Amino acid sequence: MKKITALLLALVMVCALAACGGNSAPAASEAPAAEGEAPAAETPAAAEVKVGFILLHDENSTYDKNFLEAAVASCEKLGVEYVVKSNIPEGQECYDAAAELVDAGCNIVFADSFGHESYMIQAAKEFPEVQFCHATGTKAHTENLANYHNAFASIYEGRFLAGVAAGMKLNEMIEAGEFTADEAKIGYVGAYPYAEVKSGYTSFFLGARSVCPTATMEVTFTNSWYDEALEKEGATRLINNGCKLISQHADSMGAPTACEDAGVPDVSYNGSTLAACPNTFIVSSRIDWSPYYEYMITCVQNGEAIDTDWCGTIETGSVVLTEVNTAAAAEGTQEAIDQVKAQLVAGELHVFDTATWTVNGETLTEYLADVDDMGDYQPETNVIADGYFHESEFRSAPYFDIDIDGITNIDA
Repeated sequence: MKKITALLLALVMVCALAACGGNSAPAASEAPAAEGEAPAAETPAAAEVKVGFILLHDENSTYDKNFLEAAVASCEKLGVEYVVKSNIPEGQECYDAAAELVDAGCNIVFADSFGHESYMIQAAKEFPEVQFCHATGTKAHTENLANYHNAFASIYEGRFLAGVAAGMKLNEMIEAGEFTADEAKIGYVGAYPYAEVKSGYTSFFLGARSVCPTATMEVTFTNSWYDEALEKEGATRLINNGCKLISQHADSMGAPTACEDAGVPDVSYNGSTLAACPNTFIVSSRIDWSPYYEYMITCVQNGEAIDTDWCGTIETGSVVLTEVNTAAAAEGTQEAIDQVKAQLVAGELHVFDTATWTVNGETLTEYLADVDDMGDYQPETNVIADGYFHESEFRSAPYFDIDIDGITNIDA
């Protein structure tokens, strides 16, 4: 990836415009024409594409930086023009940014934060000739708009793999006599108590406990996606509570730097923190958005429909881990990750296998989840079958929101 910080200081980032091919996925609905009145599928040459990206924050947020790096790489790879608008709040500003991108000639607009969704839908209704794609959203399949689409990935599998690395480290410290097995407590800094965050920290915990069965976990929430001071304060609080290893679902360097300062192992999220935390960083999981970006762009180029609700996987290259930092990780960590990854891909292992977790001491055999939207809870779909919770199968965005035994919310 090229360094992109300088590019982010401007609202508009432009690269050469050209058309090229790519892969496509099965279509859920017919896409409108990319430009002009004639359907793009009837145009002999591939449609020219200009993509607009709406980011909640900027490169200082690990979350937004992850999206941006994939955006730059994908657009440069495919030779398409792009425009980036950063620091766009989850409010009417998102609609305004989308409208400005349409005025700038973008025929695809992508937004990266959950709270952007209603404003992206508003824009999609007003500009039916433009394709609007949204990460982490839930309403595309209920809005029934041919030009509005949701996308996510099975990141819970990446979290599980990162949890395996955490469990390996706990075991190493136990064997070294640093603490006893019953003191193997993990700390987790979460943003909000949303299903996406709960799914992530639960899968991480289950990965850790798969190799360190005595592990427990304490979670604290900042109620913000990005607040470096609160994230550092939360991590420090967890460390002072006796947590031996820290992970996070929050977007700043607050938690990792707290770990480096305290000499506590850390599993970060959305990218490596090795440069700033060489002594404590173990590994990081993230969604690689490049496969989706390339897919949505080539769909528009070729006049093909974009999936209403798209979910990437390990196999599509959408769920990835950084290199393991051998200076901090336990010996054999990479081998353990590789073994578990192969089991996940082969379908021999399921992250939310109900035999591995309980709720109030009971094993769940049924769970009715609202997989249509994140509004008022309306039980409708049993998402437990064949002995496991089927996360991100009924829709791409996570809906695992269960509080399981072994995890404590210290804010409650």
